[in-house]
Amino acid sequence: MSEWSFTLLINQPLTPGQADAFDHCDAFADGSVSYALGPHDPEEYAHVPIPAALTELSCDIESPTLLDAVAQVARNIRLIPGLRAIGVRHDDTVTLEEAAQRCGRGHHELVELAKRQRRAGGFPEPEDGPDGTEFYSWRKIAAYLAGTGDVVPEAPRDLVIADRALRLADALEGADVPPGTLRSLGLPIV
Repeated sequence: MSEWSFTLLINQPLTPGQADAFDHCDAFADGSVSYALGPHDPEEYAHVPIPAALTELSCDIESPTLLDAVAQVARNIRLIPGLRAIGVRHDDTVTLEEAAQRCGRGHHELVELAKRQRRAGGFPEPEDGPDGTEFYSWRKIAAYLAGTGDVVPEAPRDLVIADRALRLADALEGADVPPGTLRSLGLPIV
């Protein structure tokens, strides 16, 4: 099983009550999903989180596929009253292991390519990271690989499917759309 890293977008910032429910929910007990909680009175603090960061969950999930990983967290977030997933994205900052997942290469294969090609001045240089971990820009790696002839999708198919499905589910939330219309649009009705 692989570990998949992604950012799940939720419909609202967590309230203190939701954060408490999240912290006590067995589905999140392993620490693989984290959130940012804003201060009750932001004016009292010199530094507050960027508002968009308050509606993002950082996820590192073990699962057979990225689509399964996103679906697992999207399902579990509904255990917290008032919260639901509305989208998903990847960050640009990656380790070589994450980059290998995204481009469909083996981790060791990409590490060796980085070592060989960095000496030749081709492969992107790592960016500064904490604790000696080397982080890279996914955009730079993808551009380099595309330049060598690799077909590198802008986003993995599983991520595109998950994001579109979550955005559609969000758009349909509370909408009065007849089941026949949804079937006509090609959507399965459960």
